[in-house]
Amino acid sequence: MTYIHILVYYHNLEKQPNSRLRSEKGEEVCKLVSRNANMENLGNEYLFPEILKWEAEHIQKNPKAQLIRLGVGDTTHPIPEIISSAMAEHCYALSTTQGYKGYGAEQGNMELRIAIAEKFYRDVGIKGEEIFVSDGAQCDISRFQILMGPNATVAVQDPTFPAYIDSSVIVGQSGKIVKETGKYENIVYMNCGPENKFFPDLPNTPRTDIIFFCSPNNPTGHAASRQQLKQLVDFARENKSIIVFDSAYAAYITDDSPKTIFEIPGAKEVAIEIGSFSKFAGFTGVRLGWTVVPEELLYSSGFPLRKDFNRIVCTCFNGASSISQAGGLACLSEQGFRALNNVVDYYKKNTILLVDALESLELQVYGGKNAPYIWVHFPGSSSCDVFNQILERAHIVTVPGRGFGPGGEGYIRISGFGRRECILEASMRLKKYLK
Repeated sequence: MTYIHILVYYHNLEKQPNSRLRSEKGEEVCKLVSRNANMENLGNEYLFPEILKWEAEHIQKNPKAQLIRLGVGDTTHPIPEIISSAMAEHCYALSTTQGYKGYGAEQGNMELRIAIAEKFYRDVGIKGEEIFVSDGAQCDISRFQILMGPNATVAVQDPTFPAYIDSSVIVGQSGKIVKETGKYENIVYMNCGPENKFFPDLPNTPRTDIIFFCSPNNPTGHAASRQQLKQLVDFARENKSIIVFDSAYAAYITDDSPKTIFEIPGAKEVAIEIGSFSKFAGFTGVRLGWTVVPEELLYSSGFPLRKDFNRIVCTCFNGASSISQAGGLACLSEQGFRALNNVVDYYKKNTILLVDALESLELQVYGGKNAPYIWVHFPGSSSCDVFNQILERAHIVTVPGRGFGPGGEGYIRISGFGRRECILEASMRLKKYLK
């Protein structure tokens, strides 16, 4: 089993003396262009497909096992009917002369952009024109990385969502990995563990062009406080950095932690925010998200970053599906939003059940309050060993913390997404096999 950030070099092709090689079937093939060197700096696979691969191998070895999937954070509750009906009606309308529409605006349906602004940003003054509708948060992360280019410097929380690091590697920002530390040489890793309340030591953090920051955090489940986010915004303003604020789990916040970075004065001048319908609306398969790029956010030259992001979007993207956007509008209706809050409450109850089970074993448990993820510490243990132990003995899929970076070693992440009967069964198995 390999760690996500261990560097694997492939030199076989480069060492071949001839331009013609043999395929796996023994057929003669022609050697073409050189491989992108940045791709060589990545680990074997992206984390979550690796989890699915290990899951499939376990099922093959244990075909009678009743596997419980609490690893990849995929929603399990059906989409409320008021929302799926809106998508079905829009889809049917496409079969009629009156209802058919082709290309839409790359930035998204303006009605939806305004609805997002009204629902999530009314009190902070974000306008519909500053919102770009997309096919999901992860895609927008990569589009932003294309915008910033290979010369931009990057800081990430450690542990962190793998897409921030992997996209940095792909565009050429990262440099090579240092095998002894498991860190890329040109990326600043901001330690965010329980010893510092899951918030970086900013006074001792080097200046970078980009700061990726996720709150509520994936994987730790920590939601940054208002005071912490003020420190972050002040740090970015002082250093003239751009914060990429990932608020994909904001709907799960239960205390007074800010749900958007733009609640903090001055944030519009130093931050973009990435949001998603995936985890609060069950759109992991439907695909819909958004990015807020305030008009106040300017380059050092004074040129608006929003104009360049718009250019990237128009070049790399044809716009989110009109069917998905119809669903997004239904999500933000009064009845649709109320139904979704009920689903979020269901997942919150799941996390409470899992936290109670784990704390009964006197384990060090974090998260689960403001996010659908639970971050469990096993001091002195390898996260992959713990992952394997739980999988082999309890037939429960989790995620080894090391997959989220060096700061995740010794932890596992457990998801609260699941049907209640599966959560209750998982709670019993964890208490039985981890005691």
